[in-house]
Amino acid sequence: MTLKHAGQGLTSVGKKREHNEDSFLVDDALGLYAVADGMGGHAAGEVASRMAIEIVTEQVKAGQEVLWRLQKEANHDNKLAAQQLIEKAIQEACARIHKTAQGDRSKRGMGTTFDCVVVAGNRAVLGHVGDSRVYLIRQGKVHRLTEDHTMLAMALKAGIGKKEDFANSDWANSLTRAVGPQPSVQVDTLLLECQAGDRFFLCSDGLHGYLSDEEAPHVIASLASGTPLSKLIELANDRGGKDNITGVMVALHGDPSPTLHTIPLDTKMGLLEKIPLFAFLNYKERAAIFSIINTRNFSTGTEILREGSPGEDLYILTQGRVSVEKAGQRIGELAMGAYFGEMGLVDNAPRSATVRALEPTECMVITRSDMMNMMRREQMMAVKLLWSFVQTLSERLRNANTGMVEARKFGGSIPFNPQD
Repeated sequence: MTLKHAGQGLTSVGKKREHNEDSFLVDDALGLYAVADGMGGHAAGEVASRMAIEIVTEQVKAGQEVLWRLQKEANHDNKLAAQQLIEKAIQEACARIHKTAQGDRSKRGMGTTFDCVVVAGNRAVLGHVGDSRVYLIRQGKVHRLTEDHTMLAMALKAGIGKKEDFANSDWANSLTRAVGPQPSVQVDTLLLECQAGDRFFLCSDGLHGYLSDEEAPHVIASLASGTPLSKLIELANDRGGKDNITGVMVALHGDPSPTLHTIPLDTKMGLLEKIPLFAFLNYKERAAIFSIINTRNFSTGTEILREGSPGEDLYILTQGRVSVEKAGQRIGELAMGAYFGEMGLVDNAPRSATVRALEPTECMVITRSDMMNMMRREQMMAVKLLWSFVQTLSERLRNANTGMVEARKFGGSIPFNPQD
């Protein structure tokens, strides 16, 4: 299904600034939406933010074939290529803004934050640098999809103090990443599967800076229920308007396709949350995991795993039933929401049982190579996942010891754990 998309954007100079150094883009035809918050003296910030918008637009237009391939088939290579397109587009903007600044003394050090959403079919690719933000409004809930690249965010991530401890700090909101001050910059990207009714909200810190963590979800969610974007701009101005204020709202809509999902997208996302390995991840991190998932279908009688064979995939049942067999004997049965093969993400040890489809079955599949690549890019996620692995293995050892004791006591056998 190809979702239709439409955006709107507004910006205000605020009450304290003489110039508006924010820029935004709403390009429904290209499916590109962006917010950039410039910085630098002598209106250089305005130049930087405008250049970033123009250059990224130029690069995305040149790479439209990549987005068409993603829209046609969301396989691993096409997903990766789409994320690389957005990363390279922002890197190109960074290099050219830096070069321009080097050639004009009045613009030395100029730069900009940059956030964009590119919609391609029922997928969206996000690009993020700086402290502007992207939120997802889905099913009435608001999920923040970006992390601020500021000294404050870095300190909190490292476990140094609490947010209120830095209320009067002069450096807390200093950027750790921006587009332009250096020849290149680390770009965060995220690929999301979308559904009709989703909305993306992009905004500069001149807007989200006036929303507390507690009230932000309620205020942003109101945009999906009819509150005009102008009301949020007014809110920021009423609370001081010390910075330029910019917001872009993107709405996705379309007729549901009965063949797109066997179960609702949110239900599939929810299955990840129930797996101990992913229990400590936030919504953004689970969305990143979801982006590397592939769906596989198995006909009745097909072996999904074979006892004794090596494997590196985690399987999550989204439809159908499977049997678990040991030495040719059926020892269990699994249905939707169950998962198996988890330890394949750690090593290539032989599978401890055979898993066979009892009826037409669909599984979400995560491969070890994709997981390892994700963990290399997302260090905090890697820490959470490794901690979960340690806890899971500890629990398995305790259960195995208990099982061995019981087996010796009653002459029985140790029960099979389908996650092995």
